[in-house]
Amino acid sequence: MMAHSSFAPTRAAGLARIAAVRPSDYARSRNAIDGAVTQLSPYITHGLVTLPEVLAGVASRHRLDVQHKFVFELGWREFFRHVWANRGDAILQSLHAGPLPDEAYASELPADIRQARTGVPAIDTAVRTLYASGTLHNHARMWLASYVVHLRKVHWRAGADWLYAHLLDGDLASNHLSWQWVAGTGSSKPYLFNAENVARYAPAPWHSGASVIDRSYGELDAIARSRQTVGCAASGSANGVDEPERLAMPPAGWGPAPIHAASLANAATVAGRDVWLVHPWALGQPPRDLPADCLPLGLLLSDFHQTRPWSAARWAFVGARMAELAPLCWYGSQQDVSQALLGARSVHTQDDPHLAHLLPPAATRRAAPRLFAGIERPCASFSQWWTLVTRGVTNLHELPGLAELTRQSAAGPLFEEPEETDLQPTARQT
Repeated sequence: MMAHSSFAPTRAAGLARIAAVRPSDYARSRNAIDGAVTQLSPYITHGLVTLPEVLAGVASRHRLDVQHKFVFELGWREFFRHVWANRGDAILQSLHAGPLPDEAYASELPADIRQARTGVPAIDTAVRTLYASGTLHNHARMWLASYVVHLRKVHWRAGADWLYAHLLDGDLASNHLSWQWVAGTGSSKPYLFNAENVARYAPAPWHSGASVIDRSYGELDAIARSRQTVGCAASGSANGVDEPERLAMPPAGWGPAPIHAASLANAATVAGRDVWLVHPWALGQPPRDLPADCLPLGLLLSDFHQTRPWSAARWAFVGARMAELAPLCWYGSQQDVSQALLGARSVHTQDDPHLAHLLPPAATRRAAPRLFAGIERPCASFSQWWTLVTRGVTNLHELPGLAELTRQSAAGPLFEEPEETDLQPTARQT
């Protein structure tokens, strides 16, 4: 089983994408479906590259200031993590009331949306692109979410859970809070789009004139605030696509072989050893200061994956990289993993909010690299957060993440040289 060919699951591929970024082109065209966007998100989400590495790599080739659009957009990812850190699992529920009460929306995504047969080219093309590539341009994600919530009256959570399962770069904070922003439960008003907006930013196959979205914004706003459902399955095309299966555990032939369910039977493997746990959000280079002869051990916690299944493509992306980093992988519950690790001399891993309450209690957690300053007080908006993290910062090297990279450079090169590539930036969400 192979990952999507456009996203080689290697650190070298992530570094090559950093080298290919053209920030001026990005700032000018990022809203276009075929704009010069970076396609770095799967590599950032899974930790193959970090936000400080991304900005340092781009800034080494291009003149940037703190307020450049590229830096601004990197900030959104950390802002969503800031909200998650302060709100916890509350981000999985409506943060405040939207245009309609939660009970006014359906709890399941209709089959015609999942099968790309709504009859709206922008929506059906977005779904086909998602399944074929494992990613989707940010503008297309917004269109899809707006259609699902405001026209079809499906609860944002149903749509967010579905999209997360099929994305290579699915991040609960970025994905679910973006859906809330569109739904109006995480913003001051619902996000709306129409056929004219699609025609402005997307190629001809996406154009949706004479469809249910070919309306004025006034009409769409009235629909969003009513219980009227527009664009039901009966008007859709019969020629759809099958939704890829969502898997709660790795498929056969996956990644590091064999997969072990962590249990006491495996305790001998780690007995007396220093262990570095390689989980799906920690697929970068291991820290330089780990104990000598530290055993890298892949970790998949069933508590998480049985609740949030992934597409086979995402499993393949994670598995290929994990196989490079760890010769062995355990799949099991937190309880079983924690029990099996009791005999280890020490256990280390990188912290991540996806596994915040699931990592073994004995593990020493290392904070993931952060680009901007940590803000303890909850920020109600991105603009408020951005003002705080950039206050007094006049040069990029003053950002904490870049300052830390500079400090680390004394211990050796920060980056491997990216492999020769003809890679060019293509449409995606940064």
